[in-house]
Amino acid sequence: MAQMGKAQQQTDKGGKEEGPQKKRKEKTVVEKRPRGLQAPDVSDPKFLAEVQKMGAITPFSLASQFNLRLSVAKDMLEDLEKRRLIRLVGGNARIRIYQPAAA
Repeated sequence: MAQMGKAQQQTDKGGKEEGPQKKRKEKTVVEKRPRGLQAPDVSDPKFLAEVQKMGAITPFSLASQFNLRLSVAKDMLEDLEKRRLIRLVGGNARIRIYQPAAA
């Protein structure tokens, strides 16, 4: 009962009175950038060079490096595997791990 009374008093005050223990937290504004829905061209030499430099290629690493959605990155990796530019080296149903194909 005492807890309910204290809670009611705090809501009645509205939290306007701040004691020395309470400090206001200033909100930092984070600029949100939408992730790209369009994937870079798979046959672009710059894109292929970046992919060949990567040791282990996962959908998350590709999505974070090229600012893509995970679903787009997964589709790109499947396309690169069909073109035999990368090969599947491990993973399971949730994640796939690829490696650049030997040239």
